[in-house]
Amino acid sequence: MTMGSPRILIWDWAVRLVHWLMVILVPLLWWTAEEGHMDWHKSLGLTMFGLVLFRLIWGLVGTWTARFAPMVRQIGSLRSYIGKLRRREYRASFGHSPLAVFGVFALLLALATQIATGLFSVDVDGLESGPLAVLVSFDTGRQLAEIHELNFNLLAVLIGLHVAAIAVYHFVLKANLVGPMVTGHRPRSDFDGQALPENKMRLFPIMTAIILSAACVIAISEFG
Repeated sequence: MTMGSPRILIWDWAVRLVHWLMVILVPLLWWTAEEGHMDWHKSLGLTMFGLVLFRLIWGLVGTWTARFAPMVRQIGSLRSYIGKLRRREYRASFGHSPLAVFGVFALLLALATQIATGLFSVDVDGLESGPLAVLVSFDTGRQLAEIHELNFNLLAVLIGLHVAAIAVYHFVLKANLVGPMVTGHRPRSDFDGQALPENKMRLFPIMTAIILSAACVIAISEFG
């Protein structure tokens, strides 16, 4: 790639910001729970709730590469994509590759489960509980707390697989997946011969996603 070569937007700033905030929050949530800083843990958990909710909304109304519908359509070419990877015939995907789609959905599902169980969890003494724990019985809250702990192990495994996949792409396929998630862009030459969809961010959808997510976080924090 030469300096000044055309570059196109792959990941909008909202997708990138949510991604990197999640990267920061997950270890902080683990640490605050392990050290017993439950006030911080709850605050960070509500922040994660807002991020996941925003990402789910943005997956419906956001830019083309952020939306879930194009991701689902990618699944149909999974076998062909894996075959090309085995032959080292890597070609950049405009958005998530068919293989990455499963990782995205698995991570979002694990995060959503972690948040949902945390909101209703009750500790052994019933002193440190999620903001919505008053809506369930003590026994149900304890069961959800156990699921909350077990699900984190699954989440950690999924994160490990995600990092391992990035490493394989980097060292084996010579593909840089981290750079575009930082800058948002890739060289236009990576997609020569491909007709690319419009990937423009619009004001009304982004404001709607932000307002709805913030409103839900505020409502739950007030409830608790």
